[in-house]
Amino acid sequence: MNRDIEVSVVLPCLNEEASIGICVNKIRTVFIREGIRGQIIVVDNGSIDRSREVAVAAGAEVISEAQKGYGAAYLAGLAQAKGKYIIIGDSDNTYDFYDIPKFLKPLGQGYDFVMGSRFKGGMQKGSMSWSHRYIGNPILSGLCRLFFRTRLSDIHCGMRAFTAEAYKKMELMTLGMEFATEMVVSALRTNLKIYEIPISYHPRTGVSKLSPLADAWRHIRFMLLYCPLWLYFVPGLTGFIVGIMALLLLSRGPFLFLGHYWDIHFMAFASMLCILSCQVLHLGVYAHTYAIRQGFLKYDKVTLFFKEHFNLERGIILGGAVFLVGATINLFIFIEWFSRHFGELSRLRESILGMTLLVIGIQTIFSSFFISLLFLERRRNN
Repeated sequence: MNRDIEVSVVLPCLNEEASIGICVNKIRTVFIREGIRGQIIVVDNGSIDRSREVAVAAGAEVISEAQKGYGAAYLAGLAQAKGKYIIIGDSDNTYDFYDIPKFLKPLGQGYDFVMGSRFKGGMQKGSMSWSHRYIGNPILSGLCRLFFRTRLSDIHCGMRAFTAEAYKKMELMTLGMEFATEMVVSALRTNLKIYEIPISYHPRTGVSKLSPLADAWRHIRFMLLYCPLWLYFVPGLTGFIVGIMALLLLSRGPFLFLGHYWDIHFMAFASMLCILSCQVLHLGVYAHTYAIRQGFLKYDKVTLFFKEHFNLERGIILGGAVFLVGATINLFIFIEWFSRHFGELSRLRESILGMTLLVIGIQTIFSSFFISLLFLERRRNN
């Protein structure tokens, strides 16, 4: 780290000729006014206008990044940041870089990561479309709060600040718009000390580069991949409980619910739901274990409990017990069929229940072998 530089400001840039000079001049004004030894890095992500020339003329260091993408541009710029503190923000003049001191104050007080909040601050008229302000951003921020147990109000605010040490801990890697979500999730998962401040948000200068639906999906996809609880375990466990309860109820005959009789056809559906949900749960264990072993996720309380209490033998015993119950049901059906000299037999309900348990038992046994393989520790030679 270069001790002569206190603050590095990194701005990604793609065809922002009309605004990049304004942004750089605001940052330089703050540096002079506050006596900050600073560095301004503009990352040209393939501009075909005069953005590069304008940024250089305004006094910024300009680097080029051929790999297209919001994250790719930031990763290139952050690799060149030499300051103890790092500020990032868009170069379309939507964020007021005169707010930089407001970000630096919490960092100086010991916080690792400072997020701006446009919703707690002030949004000027025309700065954000109605759909983004009242639908898109609230939903995405709400999902992040639900999945990762945070109170942050605006996870997609583009103006943020963090220490150089915090940046190293986050180990960011995504190249697209999901980079914004990855940064927040990584900050939460590495237990960084986070602070949120209200900021103003202005109408952008120039043409927006956003693809609302595609970008929203990239954010949701990233959150789901990094939160196996909601991707696998919640739907898997819910489906399994509903399916097994329906199977047990219908094994005794049709029942009345919501003004309708539910019978054998729904029982077949419940069987499929049980088997599918069980497979989703197994996939969740595979994915979560693999992600932890590869360093993408960290051990949590649930995973630690599972790791401490699971072993191959217990998995085989559990799967074998379920298989044995299913086999016993089918054995009694076969004995009855045999006693009738293989004549007509009406044991369809019991057969569905028994076969479902057989399949789940076999799934559990073989899944236990695979999970045990994922948990194997390799001896390291010093």
